[in-house]
Amino acid sequence: MRIHREGYMSIAIAALIFGVLNLANFSLLSDSFPNVALLIFFLTLALFLFLVSFFRIPARTLTINDGKIICPADGKVVVIEEVIDEEYFKDKRIQVSIFMSPANVHVNRNPVSGEVIYNQYHPGKYLVAWHPKSSTDNERWSVVTRHSKGEILYKQIAGALARRICNYTPVGQQVVQGEEFGFIKFGSRVDILLPLGTQVQVNINQVVKGGVTVLAVW
Repeated sequence: MRIHREGYMSIAIAALIFGVLNLANFSLLSDSFPNVALLIFFLTLALFLFLVSFFRIPARTLTINDGKIICPADGKVVVIEEVIDEEYFKDKRIQVSIFMSPANVHVNRNPVSGEVIYNQYHPGKYLVAWHPKSSTDNERWSVVTRHSKGEILYKQIAGALARRICNYTPVGQQVVQGEEFGFIKFGSRVDILLPLGTQVQVNINQVVKGGVTVLAVW
């Protein structure tokens, strides 16, 4: 397992706070209230380890298949429905939404290989990620990739806790299926808009893995 580069500063600051807090904790409480000192130590250690785990990049075998669209994120499928895309396509698309809890891996991976033809950041609200209007009202980052079989749009959407969306795919970049395209900090959602006729391979409430689970077939 590796640690994502977006986590280096956060983990360093957390480690400093953890060290200073527990130095003061044991200096002031260990003699008079040893059980309280130990409780504080273990609680802060658990929080620190959770933060480290949030930025983890686990080793996994990625699914690479040009005829398949792969899940761009870890999490649970919460929406599968036809929608009218007002942002880019201006027509009907199949929307699949994946909710990412703070416990999920938050690396986002390219669902297909192709050329990035659209990349747009949208400031917005911080509604809970499962809110129906989070797709259009929340802070989000939209990307469209052109594959030989069609174009798909995917959105990194901030949630109530997510306050930073990182995206690494400028327009014109040739992206490779399974490689990282972004990261979202602390709970979020990813929407994928597929052409009508695409065969969706996941179900509502299914737990999926980014870069591994087949989302759909062209």
